[in-house]
Amino acid sequence: MKYHHLGIPTTEPIDGERFIPHLKMWVRNYSTSEFGIEWIRFEPDADFPDLVKTIPHVAFEVENLNEALMGKKVIVEPNSPSPGLIVAMIEDNNAPVELMQIDHDIFEE
Repeated sequence: MKYHHLGIPTTEPIDGERFIPHLKMWVRNYSTSEFGIEWIRFEPDADFPDLVKTIPHVAFEVENLNEALMGKKVIVEPNSPSPGLIVAMIEDNNAPVELMQIDHDIFEE
């Protein structure tokens, strides 16, 4: 596991955010931040737990997402927000944690 970024939910639009229609969320990519901060904003009907919508998360890159999820409390099932990227969210001591499997040949930061 390798640290990747910090995600912070917001209810206010952020300059440079982009909409991910199938997830009903807005994201300002961590690569635009000197400190690796990803800002996320959810549509009211986005199907995410309140924990994910309201509490900052830490994200880690993993080699094999399915293996990394074994024995964990999965709160957001694996999904693909963009080509070459599969993510899931787990709960660890009442905090959301994002696990990311990245195909570096396809994924563009």
